[in-house]
Amino acid sequence: MTFAAIPPTLQPFFQAIPKVELHCHLLGTVRRATFIELARRAQAPLSDDEMNAFYTRGEKPVGVLRVLRALDQWLLRTPDDLARITNEYLQDAAAHNVRYAEFFWNPTGTVRCSGMGYAQAQAGIVRGIHQARAECGIEGRLIAAVDREASPEEAVQVARWMAEHHCDELLGLGIDYRENDRPPELFAEAYAMARRAGFRTTAHAGEFGMPWTNVRTALDLLQVDRIDHGYTVVDAPEFAARCAERGIVFTVVPSNSYYLRTLPPGRWAADHPIRRMPGLGLKVHPNTDDPTLHQVTPTQAWAAMHLDFGFSLDELRGFMLNGLDGAWIDQGTRQRWCSEFAVGFDTARALL
Repeated sequence: MTFAAIPPTLQPFFQAIPKVELHCHLLGTVRRATFIELARRAQAPLSDDEMNAFYTRGEKPVGVLRVLRALDQWLLRTPDDLARITNEYLQDAAAHNVRYAEFFWNPTGTVRCSGMGYAQAQAGIVRGIHQARAECGIEGRLIAAVDREASPEEAVQVARWMAEHHCDELLGLGIDYRENDRPPELFAEAYAMARRAGFRTTAHAGEFGMPWTNVRTALDLLQVDRIDHGYTVVDAPEFAARCAERGIVFTVVPSNSYYLRTLPPGRWAADHPIRRMPGLGLKVHPNTDDPTLHQVTPTQAWAAMHLDFGFSLDELRGFMLNGLDGAWIDQGTRQRWCSEFAVGFDTARALL
């Protein structure tokens, strides 16, 4: 799969769109050169062919979860490692006019495999956030994420760690990894703990073709503030109308691996649920998810919404504002950025 090539006349516009990222996994942002350097330092049992395969995006791409497991298992060993990959991710995002990013990190795997404690690891990530802000002005924020392939008890431990190590840069709790046979209700206790501690919440649901009822459970039982992916909501128009009425923001991913693997190559954009979601009144916002592993930049993700999925530039402007609606920022900042982002979008569009 490749996105449609961005015409040279449109490249500056898509790059100049003021952006927020709300759905990106820290371990899915690691630069290829950084991954190889860390692997060689660790003498990890990974061949050059395997590492090259991690960063290869074919017609039917394999999932990226094995790469994330490899990072936890062998490569990330010190807070400096986490500071480095955080700073590099935010620097790379800022180059595409991402002004603000909320990104996921799974503490369970890191603590289980790296020898670092939660507090050490989080401090490393926060240091990377501060470095990027000082060097390029981007604002980064952290979402600790439940590893849904682990036990509900380990999810509770994540919520407990968060409450014990509260800081301004840590905003909330999410949940990711394979949704198959791991429905949201398994992790209700962890979500309740996080909410009681004052954190915001989100959840991957309706991904991997899993039923739309997982989205309903995430909203009604876990009481999340927004939904990551959520594509199968299109299978339940009445429920989708409820989501639209509530103003739920869906952080979608144009480069989502599941639909690239399961839809015919010539039909992936035409048949992707993303195309139907705005027509149901849903507030969508495009994101990169695992940018270096998906081989997608924020600029390409936004261009794909127009060139591949067929949304108009007016619709893209609305998606941009949806991101600000869904961001976990204070109302004063939201109002100011809505004004600034709208001016930035309109100025860039006027130059087309």
